[in-house]
Amino acid sequence: MRKITVLSMITLDGVMQAPGGPDEDVSGDFKYGGWTVSYGDELFGRIMQEEMKPADYLLGRKTFDIFSSYWPDHADFWPAVNEGTKYVLSQTTENSDWKNTAFLKSLADIQTLKQSEGPDLQVWGSSELIHLLLKHDLVDVLRLKIYPLVLGKGKRLFDSDTVPAAFALTESHVTSKGVIIANYKRNGEIITGDIEL
Repeated sequence: MRKITVLSMITLDGVMQAPGGPDEDVSGDFKYGGWTVSYGDELFGRIMQEEMKPADYLLGRKTFDIFSSYWPDHADFWPAVNEGTKYVLSQTTENSDWKNTAFLKSLADIQTLKQSEGPDLQVWGSSELIHLLLKHDLVDVLRLKIYPLVLGKGKRLFDSDTVPAAFALTESHVTSKGVIIANYKRNGEIITGDIEL
């Protein structure tokens, strides 16, 4: 069985929209594209290089469109994304010139893929896909980069349909620019109780 890992850059208020540039995703009249740009440092770069090692990818159609228009021409920076298989959840797109791309039509297709043999699956961007995965408890690992800013509006990592779930912290770092890098793995159910004074 494959694990599904969500990799996301988020603000303190959970916004994940357009971290990489002003024109990346302006839907909803989003004005803050590229909000991560001033926060890089050496530690952040090392961790990104680790995360960009070979994998297979599970992407939403909008993120796939962004990726497929950029990464085939920038293989020198992230060769793994061109070589790995891209599984794309889409109701509208069925083929692509980007090599190693396969299209999925439904949640059932994702569940079948997760149960198959092969490399673990990384989810980059893809807010709507992430919401679907969290709603059906299909996320095994969260690799979050939490930036010290609040944007107030924009697409968020979590929505109201997220199934309650516990996660355990497996690794964490804080960069020189105040970005918290935290990795979590799925860890059972929510435990509730009374706080004793």
